[in-house]
Amino acid sequence: AGAHIETFKSVQGARVTAVCSRRELKESDLQAQYGIPLKPYRSLDAMLADPNIHIIDVCTPHPLHASQAIAAAKAGKHLIIEKPLCLTYSDALAIRDAIRQAKVNACVCFEARFSQHFSLIHSVVTEGLLGDLHYGEVDYFHGIGPWYKQYEWNIKKDFGGSSLLTAGCHALDGLLMFMNAEVEEVTTYSSQSKNPVFQPYEYKTSTVTILKFKDGQVGKVASVVDCLQPYYFHIHLVGSLGSLLDSRIYSEKLKGLSKERWSKLETALVDSGDVKDHPYQPQFQAFIDSIGKNEPMPLTNFDTAFESHRVVFAADLSAQEGRPVKMSELGR
Repeated sequence: AGAHIETFKSVQGARVTAVCSRRELKESDLQAQYGIPLKPYRSLDAMLADPNIHIIDVCTPHPLHASQAIAAAKAGKHLIIEKPLCLTYSDALAIRDAIRQAKVNACVCFEARFSQHFSLIHSVVTEGLLGDLHYGEVDYFHGIGPWYKQYEWNIKKDFGGSSLLTAGCHALDGLLMFMNAEVEEVTTYSSQSKNPVFQPYEYKTSTVTILKFKDGQVGKVASVVDCLQPYYFHIHLVGSLGSLLDSRIYSEKLKGLSKERWSKLETALVDSGDVKDHPYQPQFQAFIDSIGKNEPMPLTNFDTAFESHRVVFAADLSAQEGRPVKMSELGR
């Protein structure tokens, strides 16, 4: 929430005017912390009744997202929803139905799509430098242990949900963006570190998901929140004319490149789990602009994010039941 508040100071066409918290907050303390006047609410219903508030930004713990997003949509408020949308597929469907019925706009915080790194890769793919993609892997490595602020609640299944839901969904969403194809079937395997600091987790902390796409492409997503290493967001795409590895490339369309060495594409990598480093500003600006145009925002509109979550829920079902899961089983 703090990162969102700071970001909106640089967004044209919107400003943060109020916050709702389970904690008792004072206007003077909020003013001192954020440098802007903020009205504190303890009741979401009271906040939703304020006609001067047009957008609700849901930054609460994961299990609260569904009920709060649905209530906001029914109140006619546009929505920003932090990932994950929710912890169950039935709740995702309920949020979708509420948004559609209310005809409000919604932004889901898969903000990595607005990063320079993702933008560069998308350009490489759409410009045809890799040819037709047939394989892709995007992996998320971020050890979320006692040294990380969210560890205390992240270890609980009814709060964190799963390795993919709590964090790795960024990687899966990235793969879907790059491959740009519909998923037909997923298979997920899971494991967990034996290090004592990860034993309190109530769900498997490492998963690997194999995705089969309807057009014949295949992909892989690893979500590893029990690693002891620097944060790493791994991307490897393979096509008929070349390959991309993180920010390195080989392409037969670029004459004169050496196939013996990768060529570097200079960009700012997605290499931090710190929300202060996340590209919220271009995402939120695109969302505000889309409201003015009365159209879905690019890249992280609700329907796009819903499909990514749908694949996450299928992957978690596969891990739980130990079998491949066809996307048709989840319906739409």
